[in-house]
Amino acid sequence: MNRLYHVPLSPFCRKVRLVLAEKKIEIELVEERYWEPEPDFLRRNPAGKVPVLKWQNRTLSESQAICELIEEVNPNPMLMPQTPEARYEVRRLCAWFDDKFYNEVASKLLMERVYRKTMGLGYPDSRNVKDGLKAIKVHIDYMHDLLERRRWLAGDQMTLADFAAAAPLSSLDYISDVDWNRSATVKDWYAKIKSRPAFRSILADQVPGMAPSRQYANLDF
Repeated sequence: MNRLYHVPLSPFCRKVRLVLAEKKIEIELVEERYWEPEPDFLRRNPAGKVPVLKWQNRTLSESQAICELIEEVNPNPMLMPQTPEARYEVRRLCAWFDDKFYNEVASKLLMERVYRKTMGLGYPDSRNVKDGLKAIKVHIDYMHDLLERRRWLAGDQMTLADFAAAAPLSSLDYISDVDWNRSATVKDWYAKIKSRPAFRSILADQVPGMAPSRQYANLDF
């Protein structure tokens, strides 16, 4: 059995889960308290981070590398375009959401609203919350601009870039930190990707002691 060591609201873990589900690769989910690393977990990934995927007798780490390997070995359905220019755009947007969006938005809001409590680190820092809520507006506006010119974020076909964006947004939607009224275009894009079968396990997630937002699992939100 393929096994993914993950944290339910981790955007990087969710990106890998979405790719695996889209390609109908079955996995066993194992929740990992990576902030309390045990020797076995550090042997799987000395970086001490999730996700870690045990797949076909291999142990894989780093979400983008995992997703691209899965894509190369299991190219159907295709999540990377065929031309170099189009693949560049997908990778550029994946980096945008994995790096810029995560550091400016997701890490701040998830840390303060979720992980501080989970890790026993005390009360949220309101400055980080305010900064994250301010920054997400800029990112939604950027997505709006892209989607006004394209059917999907990177072009006319759904790609890994859409999962890279939907993963952190779904985590933030769980805690009600996405203003879907800011852009009907972005909301329609998310409703479309949220309705895919690959999203079902994501929408079934439950974080102990923290109920999801009212619209989280609602496909017609």
